[in-house]
Amino acid sequence: MATLTEQFMQALKKTEESRDPLPLVELFAEDCTLRNLTTHEWRGHEGAREFWTRYLENFETIRSEFFHYADDGHTGVMEWEATGQLAGGHDLTYRGSSVIEHNGEKVGAFRTYYDSAAFVKPAAEGQEQG
Repeated sequence: MATLTEQFMQALKKTEESRDPLPLVELFAEDCTLRNLTTHEWRGHEGAREFWTRYLENFETIRSEFFHYADDGHTGVMEWEATGQLAGGHDLTYRGSSVIEHNGEKVGAFRTYYDSAAFVKPAAEGQEQG
């Protein structure tokens, strides 16, 4: 039987392909929390839906590849690299790590850490940076 971390990785792949957050939202507990590099925290199923919808809205296309993960039955850790295009067409590749806390059946907490500099559009050629 797949660990919840493995189920999470498969659900993210489905979500990125279909652009539907439901496969991921279904893995979260009613009282879950989600955080990224912002100071905002999302809560519950509606918060999970909003979090993943906002995630998808950043991209025209996105695909995450996991190169390491571990799950001890309560905590899952995933290291990944995502490639795609930002909304507006700018190519993007960035790496990060995500952590889930779970009870083996539902995700209670999700935190993700990534290279946010990848989201900064480069200055147009010939413009001075200052």
